[in-house]
Amino acid sequence: MDALDLARWQFGVTTVYHFLFVPLTIGLGIFVAGLQTAWHRTGKEHYLKLTKFFGKLFLINFAMGVVTGIVQEFQFGMNWSEYSTFVGDVFGAPLAMEALLAFFMESTFLGLWIFGWDKLPKKVHLACIWAAAIGSNLSAYFILAANAWMKHPVGYEVVDGKARMTDLWAVLTNSTALAQVPHVIGAAFIVAGGFVLAVSGYWLLKTRAAMWRSAARAALVMTAIAGAVVAGTGDMSAKLMYEQQPMKLASAEGLERDTAGAAFSVAPGIEIPKVLSFLATNDFDATIQGTEDLQRRFEQQFGPGDYRPNQAIVFWSFRVMIVFGLATVGLSVLGLWLTRRKRGFPRWLSRAFLLALPLPLAAVIAGWLLSEIGRQPWTVAGELLTASSVSPGVTLAEVATSLTIFTLLYGVLAVAEAVLLTRHVRKGVEEPEPIIAKAERREPSLMY
Repeated sequence: MDALDLARWQFGVTTVYHFLFVPLTIGLGIFVAGLQTAWHRTGKEHYLKLTKFFGKLFLINFAMGVVTGIVQEFQFGMNWSEYSTFVGDVFGAPLAMEALLAFFMESTFLGLWIFGWDKLPKKVHLACIWAAAIGSNLSAYFILAANAWMKHPVGYEVVDGKARMTDLWAVLTNSTALAQVPHVIGAAFIVAGGFVLAVSGYWLLKTRAAMWRSAARAALVMTAIAGAVVAGTGDMSAKLMYEQQPMKLASAEGLERDTAGAAFSVAPGIEIPKVLSFLATNDFDATIQGTEDLQRRFEQQFGPGDYRPNQAIVFWSFRVMIVFGLATVGLSVLGLWLTRRKRGFPRWLSRAFLLALPLPLAAVIAGWLLSEIGRQPWTVAGELLTASSVSPGVTLAEVATSLTIFTLLYGVLAVAEAVLLTRHVRKGVEEPEPIIAKAERREPSLMY
């Protein structure tokens, strides 16, 4: 094992952990904004209670996401300086837009929302949570656009061994990004929906309060709609993968040789004839390139080397993503059917919501592994190998030390996150404080 291997492990561990918070923040922000909108429009008190309850869970998760995300920036400088040098001019614009526009917008309006409950007019306060939620989604867009460029680099030229941006619009509207952004954001809403269902299921087992039924029903609708978005954009991504990342597609299916009318592999030894060709091209008889034939072509194009990713991880990540994602969405559709026309939630369904909490999280992590490991051995497809991206002066001992520190730190943060969320969920909703109008906020001595 060398410094490159440990650097990859470190980035993988920290990024996977960070990615546990990102989708929940994206989806839960919109959900909380929706609850407050319902309170604003109907005046029903239980919507206010739910807004404050899930708002606190959202804030805990947001804070942890910010803390864990900062580490990523340090790693670019410490372990991946060659990568940073190559992509810096391209990544500078979208990442600056993410920090200065999206994150600034998100954090500013979130602060106004936290401290503005009894200080801002109701409509302005409502606009603050929507602005914060929209900011988190904009932040995701800019980051995913940069990530998509690594898989399908466009709008650039290489000058003196560095990528120079020539067209910002091409980077931001990269075909890979246009499919990846709604796919990831849709998955984020499934994660948030699964989280709300688990919390609601816990309380539905303890009490039959109507407000938890309202929260669960809203989460069921959100999860079902998001599932349709993920399915549609997943189909788009498969077709783009066929054109732009054929090695990833072949590895995800365990296809070794170029095959006309390629079968879709459900599991080793279980195949559905010609379905892979249709999913990738809308043609049942189309030829899908295999890993071994692609390896030979890449050697001719890029020189000696192994251009195949870890096939076992890519193969099984793809299936975990699909199976766990479908299970979560299927449970939401079943829940909508069973609770139609104001029917109550069966106790077994509430237990299922609670037990299914890990499924969407596992699905998004598997999807991330498929996306990033499937791109290997490239950090920037066709331009920069991962082996050429690591910092030249970093030693094995240095990376091992930072990996140990970050792993222990993240372990502590994981415990803190679990304790804070669990404690707040078990505490339940609090009685909302009255929203006092400005005219009524006077000192007692001035009232007579």
